Amino acid sequence: MSINTRDAGFAVAEVESSPPVRMGILGTGRIGRMHAGLLAREVPGTAIAVVSDVNASVAAHVGEGLGVPSASIESVLGSSDVDAVAICTSTDTHVDLIVAAAQAGKAIFCEKPISLDIAQVDRALAAVEQAGVPFMVGFNRRFDPGHASVYEAVRRGDVGDLHTVHITSRDPAPPPPEYVAVSGGIFLDMTIHDFDMARHVVGSEVVEVFARGAVRIDPRIGEAGDVDTAVTILTHADGTLTTIENSRQAVYGFDQRIEAFGSAGAAVSGNPARHAGYVIGTEHTRSQPLPHFFLDRYLESYRLEWAAFAAYVRGGGPSPVDIESGRAPVLIGIAATRSLREGRPVTIAEVL
Repeated sequence: MSINTRDAGFAVAEVESSPPVRMGILGTGRIGRMHAGLLAREVPGTAIAVVSDVNASVAAHVGEGLGVPSASIESVLGSSDVDAVAICTSTDTHVDLIVAAAQAGKAIFCEKPISLDIAQVDRALAAVEQAGVPFMVGFNRRFDPGHASVYEAVRRGDVGDLHTVHITSRDPAPPPPEYVAVSGGIFLDMTIHDFDMARHVVGSEVVEVFARGAVRIDPRIGEAGDVDTAVTILTHADGTLTTIENSRQAVYGFDQRIEAFGSAGAAVSGNPARHAGYVIGTEHTRSQPLPHFFLDRYLESYRLEWAAFAAYVRGGGPSPVDIESGRAPVLIGIAATRSLREGRPVTIAEVL
C-alpha cells in the first residue's frame, strides 16, 4: 500500500509499507496516546516499536493496548529497533530529550513548543544540527487540507499581491487554571499555532508584534497571570499584516478559520461541521454544529502530518516543519507576551 498526498501544501513522497519507520513514543499522556493510536492504525509506513513514560504503569497500560512493549526512555534511545522518536512529554522536558535523541542518532518529531525559553530552543536545535538527524516540529495545522489550500493559493498567486491575513482561533472550552499557570501563557500555548500559520501562509518573517488581551471568560485564568481573550497584529518583513483573534471559549465548538486577502482576491479556509447533513424548511435551515473535540476537528491534519514525517525520514530532503519553524513562533510568542504586558508594539529584534 502507498500514499500519494499533495493536500498539505507540499509533496509527500510515496510511502511504501515495507520497511516501516519504527517509532518510539516518549510520553503517554493525552497527546502521546493520540499520536500512538494514529501511528499504529492510521498511517501506513509507520509502526510503534515501544512506548515510554515517567509513569511506568501508564506506559505499560498504553503499550498493552497497542500490543507493544514499554521501556525506560534510556532504553528507547539506546534501542536499535527504534528509528525515530515522538517527544510528547511536558514542554519543560523537550530540550533534554531532543539533545539525548539527537546524540543517539534518532530521527525526532517534537510536539510544540520546543521550549518556553529561546536559549533552550537554541540548545536543542544546535544538538540537532550537530548530529544531522531528521527533525520536525508538530505544527499539525499546516497539514489541515483547508488551511493548506490557502497556503497553496497564496503560493500560486491566486490572491495577487498579499495584503492581509486574518486568523481566527477559538477553542470550545478553557483549560484548567492549574494548566494555564505552567503553560507559558496563551501566546506560547495556544496562539503559537497561529504564529506558525502566519509565517507559513505569508512566506515572510514577522518583524513586529502588537498584542492586546483581556480576561472575559474565567477570572481564575487572570489570577493565574494570563488572559483568555486576545488580539494580535503581526507585521511581516514584506509589509503584509496578519491579525490573529483568540478565545479560550467558543460555546459552539472549535472555530478555526484563515483568510488571505490580496490584490486579486481572497483565499479562505472555513470550519467543517460534524458531518455534511443539514435540514431545509420553509422558515429555517438547520445544519450540523462544529466539532467540540480537537481530534474530530484535526484528525486528517494529524494523519497527513505523520505521513509527511515518515516520507521525510525515509527519503530525506527538507523537513516539512524545519528547525527555524520551531524557533520563530517561540520568539513571536515571547514578543507578544512582552507587548501585552508593556502595552506597546515589540520588535522581534528586541527578544533575540
